[in-house]
Amino acid sequence: MMPDEPATLHALRRRQVLKSALAAAAPLMLPAPVQAAAAKPLIVGGLPVTCNLTLPIACQARTRVNEQRGAGPSPFAYAKFSGWPEVKESLMTGRIQAAYMLAPLVMDLVDSRIPLKIVSLGHRSGAVIMVRTDSPARTFRDLRGKSIAIPSRFAVDFLFLRKMLARAGMTPKDITLIEMAPPDMPAALYARAVDAYCTGEPFGAAAQRAGYARPLAMTRDEWRNYICCVLTVREDLIRTDRPLVQDLVNHIQSAGDWLDKGPANRDKAAHIAASRTYFGQDPKIIKFVMDNPEDRVTYGDLRMIRAEFDELMQLSVEAGTLKRPVAYERYVDESFYRNIKPVPIPL
Repeated sequence: MMPDEPATLHALRRRQVLKSALAAAAPLMLPAPVQAAAAKPLIVGGLPVTCNLTLPIACQARTRVNEQRGAGPSPFAYAKFSGWPEVKESLMTGRIQAAYMLAPLVMDLVDSRIPLKIVSLGHRSGAVIMVRTDSPARTFRDLRGKSIAIPSRFAVDFLFLRKMLARAGMTPKDITLIEMAPPDMPAALYARAVDAYCTGEPFGAAAQRAGYARPLAMTRDEWRNYICCVLTVREDLIRTDRPLVQDLVNHIQSAGDWLDKGPANRDKAAHIAASRTYFGQDPKIIKFVMDNPEDRVTYGDLRMIRAEFDELMQLSVEAGTLKRPVAYERYVDESFYRNIKPVPIPL
């Protein structure tokens, strides 16, 4: 008690101090599940394409582990986007802090001083060039003078198409390029609005399984180390929560290993990804991608290899989608890949 302080005032001060102390200590006294539930998960954007398949598997696995441990919701969750422009805008404005993105698009954004870093691959291979089953085209050269749809000039599918043009002794002037959303491509081919399309799965498999289209070229045969979708995070997330980013990378990498361990896991993955929580697609189409052939898309080798990114960067400069070369260190953070710790995928 302060000198000459009335007893009633002393008691009041004491209650106020105790009340403040209890309020400050309250979060520390909460059970772990309650604390976890209070925190909002990191939203990770992605598209409903099999090049993004490691993302829903990682999210589902982390959710399952937390359920088993009674640890509340997963610290990260999947959000489905309809196209790359929406993902790009959300990352640029900070509405989301992490997403699967097209690697050349990340390079371009970083060159425009958007603070992003690629922290993991998401897949390998997975792009196809589709033609109608009754098309006379048997080799890529047969597409000279034809119309070919691509998702975007920033898409690595476009770089794949340019590689095929160069091998055939052709240039983009020898074809008519049409930019189109991948979900619209099978119908456009069916209606003969285009002669071919180049895109990621499952939009090639959807037309093939329906019986009116066939692959003319696949990255598994033509560009074995092809990558397009990469896990990208804002630099402020790296500064403020490195452990969360590391946990996400650990789960993405482990999901890739799990997916390539056999057909049983891929069958499970098709059903998980097909749910409304994730892709909202027919699981039979996703499974068709997984099985025809089984290395149509691969996930087990998600190494961050500088030479592969340099090749993508140089191809993008040549294609005019990048204004200038972008230094690897500006758009890639290898530290999370170097510190990977395998985690369980209990699915």
